[in-house]
Amino acid sequence: MEKDTERKIIHVDMDAFYASVEQMDYPELKGKPVAVGGNRQRGVVAAASYEARKYGIHSAMPSKIAASKCKDLIFVKPRFERYRALSQQIREIFFRYTDLVEPLSLDEAYLDVTENKMGISTATDIALEIKKSIKEEIGLTASAGVSINKFLAKIASDYRKPDGVFIIKPHQVLPFIEELPIEKFFGVGKKTAEKMHKLNITTGADLQSKTLKELVKYFGKQGRYFYSVSRGEDYRRVNPNRIRKSVGAENTFNESLKTKSEIWEALQPIAEKCWKRYKQSDANAHTITLKVKFDDFKQITRSKSFNEAIESANTFDKGLESLMDSFDLNQAVRLVGCSLSNFEIDEKVGDNGQLTLGF
Repeated sequence: MEKDTERKIIHVDMDAFYASVEQMDYPELKGKPVAVGGNRQRGVVAAASYEARKYGIHSAMPSKIAASKCKDLIFVKPRFERYRALSQQIREIFFRYTDLVEPLSLDEAYLDVTENKMGISTATDIALEIKKSIKEEIGLTASAGVSINKFLAKIASDYRKPDGVFIIKPHQVLPFIEELPIEKFFGVGKKTAEKMHKLNITTGADLQSKTLKELVKYFGKQGRYFYSVSRGEDYRRVNPNRIRKSVGAENTFNESLKTKSEIWEALQPIAEKCWKRYKQSDANAHTITLKVKFDDFKQITRSKSFNEAIESANTFDKGLESLMDSFDLNQAVRLVGCSLSNFEIDEKVGDNGQLTLGF
């Protein structure tokens, strides 16, 4: 296993990707607060423009709450085919520099540029070139983080948003982490942060002061992760063959559904979309999941697993029907979704040599 300091990792994160695409394609939206997804009465915000974020609007926020925060908020219907097409163009830019590209979603990816196709001596210069190409060829801005591992690169990409670059060089790693608020550590959510504060852990330095035994005692298996990353250690490789764990589809309805027959009817086009995505993937799923969200935003899921891979739409349909029968629907439903998971795929990871380059 190579040392962290021998690797050069870039994390590229598009700036408010969905909302920025809408503002690019429809100039009348530029400079205005835009929410992609939902409407003023129902649904959930999938993405918010930076103008909307100034009002405290963010992704996953119920649309009704978002609308109450900004009376001028403009809701736009998502166009995922458009986002996917642009995402592919952005990845083609990445591949000019390295084949070690690990997409995390349509709008972000890790790149290992320890060795790069262009012979560029520093990862920082590569990040700047990538940002410039995305802007000139596609018309969008991206932010980039550059460091010695995935954990630090991802944190760094958020430091100069939007349209920024932030570098954490090898000799800066420990001083940077020591001052890092624990809320900035990936894997530290609201509840974990509250627990850490009760233990007087507020910065990376506080985490470093704890022994492995103490952190495991407080946080279980996650304690090992906190122990490592607080010391700048993250040996995960950039995996270009990153496996998708599931395929699914869901929909939030304009009018709440009150009966099982209504829900089952509404589920049909959602299931068709899910099955189509599944057949387009190189996967064999063993688990079907049905998700329902009620008007009070309470969410429940039911899953059914099979010994053999799910190969027919009929098996999928009957599985969903069985799961639907298991639900006790005593209140109106606002969202229904389904997914196929528990994939049976061979993971192939190349063993690439690493060279030390400057930052």
